[in-house]
Amino acid sequence: MSKRAVREDLVLQACLEAYGLVRHEQWLSDRAVDHVLRSKRTLYSTERRAVAERVYALLRRQRLVDHLLPKAFGKLDKRPETQVDLFRFAVSRVLDGESPSEVVDALALPGEAAAQLAKVTGPSTLGSLSAVERLAVEASLPDSLARRLSEQLGDDAVAAVNALNERAPLCVRVNTLKASRDQVQRELEAVGVRVRQAPRSPLGLFLETRVNVYALEPFKKGLFEVQDEGSQLLGQLMDGAKGRVIDACAGAGGKTLQLAAQLGNKGELIALDVDVKRLGELKTRARRAGVHNVRTIVLPPAAADADQTLKALEGTAERVLVDAPCTGTGTLRRKPDARYRFDDQVLADHTKRQRELIERFARLVKPGGRLVYGTCSLLREENEEIVDEFLGRHPEYTLVDAQALLGSATDCTIAGTLRLFPHRHGTDGFFGAVLARTK
Repeated sequence: MSKRAVREDLVLQACLEAYGLVRHEQWLSDRAVDHVLRSKRTLYSTERRAVAERVYALLRRQRLVDHLLPKAFGKLDKRPETQVDLFRFAVSRVLDGESPSEVVDALALPGEAAAQLAKVTGPSTLGSLSAVERLAVEASLPDSLARRLSEQLGDDAVAAVNALNERAPLCVRVNTLKASRDQVQRELEAVGVRVRQAPRSPLGLFLETRVNVYALEPFKKGLFEVQDEGSQLLGQLMDGAKGRVIDACAGAGGKTLQLAAQLGNKGELIALDVDVKRLGELKTRARRAGVHNVRTIVLPPAAADADQTLKALEGTAERVLVDAPCTGTGTLRRKPDARYRFDDQVLADHTKRQRELIERFARLVKPGGRLVYGTCSLLREENEEIVDEFLGRHPEYTLVDAQALLGSATDCTIAGTLRLFPHRHGTDGFFGAVLARTK
């Protein structure tokens, strides 16, 4: 089946439907692609991958495409919406290295469109822009995000935003409750999957064969979970715990399951979240993984009610993980549409919530215990500034050097905190700080 020719007309229709849901109806990209592909049951596996890849490729360069589109096709305001989206896919594919004539044939465009598409590869139209504006357009980022990354990363900013626009590798975390990393690697290779071991996480494997991992027998047996290497390193900061451990923003439980394995299925592991549906997913995943030391608690959305629910847990936890909701700027490789929802108000809303969460869950840590605060953001406002402000308010907490908990991952810390970047480490962007309660 993998050798069958791609039926471009069917792929294009699915691309236009999925992209239309994201661009014009504000669907999340993964949900839009999944929704469309579930309705296109006759597509081959290669065609389904092509749909996802082309939609995500356009989303990663959407602002640049919109900047170049008038140069290729003139005024667009009077054209039908679907036709403009068709032109967007055409420009995106040319930027991806296909020749204009190939794209014209594949998309059944008029012959003269080849000459129009050739214009987008001509002399740059970005020369009149300032350095930050050019960074924003070329990387398809909002101006405010490009400005912040430029200020905070300096000479690294261009490499960082380029890495955010690359396709993320597929990394999995080995479930050590059931098998070692070498054993899981052998099982995957036995079913035809090329594998290499992650260089920093002792639990990580990169799958280099393009395959539906959820259909693999090793996955069904609970031998691994899909989890970025950076996320695994954040979970590693929780090592050394005994007794009660709390995953305070558990979601569907990726890190909860990692913590269960690190605890050897012993002790008490409590998963907290406001989303009952996602905690239900955690229970399903825990059964597959053979995890039986997890208890879930659904938190009320109102702050006062949540605090009351947590009253009995105050001062009782050896470890508390606060993997705080954030802007997700470190995960734009996987969620390219998230960048277009970023603005200064969104950032302010997140930082306000992060301050509230670290305060709430710090009360659960017992003297001598530790709180690990983390995000998948690249921005200091959500990371170092939140931690610095918290330490300024709480002299009973001190920063622990994260390097001591990371083993051979010696290049992953800055000023004692976990700091991961796609362009430096090949992971998603992550931050983690370990805070010890001394009294």
